[in-house]
Amino acid sequence: MQISKTGVMAALLVGLVWLTGSAFAQTTPLPSWAYPWVPDFKLHPDDGIPRRVPDSTITHTVTQERDLFFAPVWHQADHPPLPEVVARGRKPDVRACGSCHRAEGTGGPENSSLAGLPAAYIIQQIMDYKSGARKFSGPQRSPNVLMTAIAKGMNETEIQEAAAYFSALKPKQNTTVIESDTAPKTFIARVFVAKLPGNETETLGNRIVEVPVDIDQFEHRDTRSKFMAYVPPGSIAKGEALVKTGGQGKTMACAACHGADLKGLGDIPSIAGRSPSYIVRQLYDLQQGTRAGVLSAPMKLVVEKLTDQDMMSIASYLATQTP
Repeated sequence: MQISKTGVMAALLVGLVWLTGSAFAQTTPLPSWAYPWVPDFKLHPDDGIPRRVPDSTITHTVTQERDLFFAPVWHQADHPPLPEVVARGRKPDVRACGSCHRAEGTGGPENSSLAGLPAAYIIQQIMDYKSGARKFSGPQRSPNVLMTAIAKGMNETEIQEAAAYFSALKPKQNTTVIESDTAPKTFIARVFVAKLPGNETETLGNRIVEVPVDIDQFEHRDTRSKFMAYVPPGSIAKGEALVKTGGQGKTMACAACHGADLKGLGDIPSIAGRSPSYIVRQLYDLQQGTRAGVLSAPMKLVVEKLTDQDMMSIASYLATQTP
């Protein structure tokens, strides 16, 4: 059996993790801004009026859009036909993958973009959710709770079909990163942050504020939705230094495992062009050990010394890169 260079790197890092496992007892406070959660958020009732999104003649009702056993398709030419598990899932436990991750795998700040990820990587993550190896820090937010239940309910055929579908899609860069001392005033719409009506701003401080450009389009689960991410001044340059050089021993250069273009190597996923809010959550979960599993083990040494500011800087830079 031939072992790839990335496999060798992963094996070496796993060995280092095993030898130095006691070093990971240190924890840092939860960056609560990255884990937005209002479980009793009140949704507007369906008024029965069919909804549309830009550049589409298709209509869906609000009730359809909120049905987790239904993935709205707005732009049929943008992607192949959806397999059953992506389009409708299987009741009672397997919700449609496309209902949360969207028909084109674009996802949103509240979850993961799946488009273009290696099929083997997607399969392993589902298996980690199924086994309990992949958990999460912070409050028991619905995206994670539902994903765990869905993974436990999926059969092998459904896992294979979902992974094959999403891995064949081309990822999109849909986030614009803005360095600023201020950000729009926002509210939490259950699991994501949205801009309040008007033009009021507030001090950004030590956080990232990532909001849909058009909240209605995003809530209609349109795969062409765009986002704005406000990050502290200097974040992109600081993140670039950490990503490319490791920051003088604070971490290691991401290219070693994720490739020179950060678009992945073999079964190791792309990290370019991803939601900065999502990236911060993953780095923090990996650091705290709540996200575990075979493919997570090599990341333990990588994230061990990272501060919240480091994570924000890395996520800000990665979001500017072409996926």
